[in-house]
Amino acid sequence: MNYILFDGPFRNNLLPLTFTRPVADIRVGILTIREKWEAYLDSTTTTVTEDYLSEKYPMVEMEENIMINASYLPNFELVEMVKGLENNQAIFKDEDIIAFFTKEAQENIDFSTFEAIEFNDDIIRIEHTWDIFSKNGEAIQDDFNLITKDRKSKPIPSSNNVIDPENIFIEEGATLEFVTLNATNGPIYIGKDTLIMEGALVRGPLAICEGAIVKMGAKIYGPTTIGPYSKVGGEVNNSVLFAYSNKGHDGFLGNAVLGEWCNLGADTNNSNLKNDYSEVRLWDYQTESFTKTGLQFCGLIMGDHSKCAINTMFNTGTVVGVNANIFGSGFPRNFIPSFTWGGYGGFTTYLTKKAFEVAKTVMSRRNMEFTQQDADILEHVFEQTKKYRRE
Repeated sequence: MNYILFDGPFRNNLLPLTFTRPVADIRVGILTIREKWEAYLDSTTTTVTEDYLSEKYPMVEMEENIMINASYLPNFELVEMVKGLENNQAIFKDEDIIAFFTKEAQENIDFSTFEAIEFNDDIIRIEHTWDIFSKNGEAIQDDFNLITKDRKSKPIPSSNNVIDPENIFIEEGATLEFVTLNATNGPIYIGKDTLIMEGALVRGPLAICEGAIVKMGAKIYGPTTIGPYSKVGGEVNNSVLFAYSNKGHDGFLGNAVLGEWCNLGADTNNSNLKNDYSEVRLWDYQTESFTKTGLQFCGLIMGDHSKCAINTMFNTGTVVGVNANIFGSGFPRNFIPSFTWGGYGGFTTYLTKKAFEVAKTVMSRRNMEFTQQDADILEHVFEQTKKYRRE
């Protein structure tokens, strides 16, 4: 069977993270949503997404296809239902479509003609940006169970201080000595070729993905995910870093999501709790206004390629777009549009020519290429977000 992941109705709620990727390629837990579905289905997937992303993330359609809403994270019960779908059948959760069977010749889908199969069990749905960190603990546990099933961890080196070692899994090539690992409250997954430097204190649920580095003396509270080849130091609480992002120095990051290729300067801090303990409101691209999150703790959401200088301070519930460059004293406003340059004293437009030069340099340091596809996507984002920038 051919499986296709589609963005679904929550794609705009997940901006700025989905400016540069399909919903399927959001990381929550240990794996991206796509990696989860492919592991459960034992099959590759392709994507239905925005036109400007489709060259990098193409769709492959065959005679028979099962379309899956990428906002829903798989579990064994759902996957069995998906695998069993037949022509003109669809799986629903209340009013939301989770998956449906379609043939290549079908152009207009009328779900009123489909046999509706209701999924009644609990399931994780990523509907808003803050779901990525607030549901991360459950997602880490699910991924940990999936990845480690019928496998044996590499031995934990004897120099480490360990609590609940049976809840810790170490992949080949990981290096960790004189580290405190506390897996009492959730699993700790230490990926391939990772490095946890001496003196680090970490608590589960925690995912340290392939090639990631935890610096000396870091304090990491779960549920937290450090994406592939990312670097973390200082204090981190309930945050998700996608791949190739750095918070390498002292400072606090809490209840936050960083996209790819982000960098936080030394002593950067974000507030994750308002002084009056009231509910945090967050910028919502769908409504183009600040919306209630239902959360008392909510920190920073930052899109791909954004960076900030040393001693940057982010207020509670700050959203930073794609390719922003933030510096200076004081708190910048809590919605920073894509391709802006500045801080508390005001912003100017960060032109793509300069932004792309930086991206090429940063990516080449990791032996990665900034491609024309990448440039085309970011050019589209630049044009799409013009209305939010104040000259």
